[in-house]
Amino acid sequence: MGTWRAVGQYVTPQAISDTSSLKKLQLGTTIRCKYQLSASTDTDLGEAEFIYLLGVASTAAYDAVTFTYAFQSARAVADATGPVGIAQSANLAAYYGWYQRRGIAQCNVASGFAANKPVYLTSTAGTLDDAVVAGDKVENAISLSAINTPVTGDAYVWLDLPLVDDQAET
Repeated sequence: MGTWRAVGQYVTPQAISDTSSLKKLQLGTTIRCKYQLSASTDTDLGEAEFIYLLGVASTAAYDAVTFTYAFQSARAVADATGPVGIAQSANLAAYYGWYQRRGIAQCNVASGFAANKPVYLTSTAGTLDDAVVAGDKVENAISLSAINTPVTGDAYVWLDLPLVDDQAET
């Protein structure tokens, strides 16, 4: 698999896929990156945006999280509210790491997840689904691939500053 590389004026002291016990940047820092292919079989994921947050217990790479104004993450679960990001590492409690907010993101998803569908939170923390659940629609996100693409249990999802508000659609 390829890696994310900062574009523009940024040189990041912590790789996008790394977790650190030391805070290396101001919480809430955002950065734009371009996906650097490492093999001819890699999928070009284009450009993306990431935010630097404080982790939470049990976070796995590619888990969906919500976060607070203090930039503290929580594994996303049904009825959650707030901005949504996708963990780029197993960023546990008292650790710091990057969460994707824009672009094509690899995400942990529920079985049966299909392409070209709206995305919803589930009762399984960190997991996204395409099954309709009132109040749990992740706004500004849509599935791009079915489950098991790019790897078993994951799918690609398009993100554009996603959020959840726990409000039923009208």
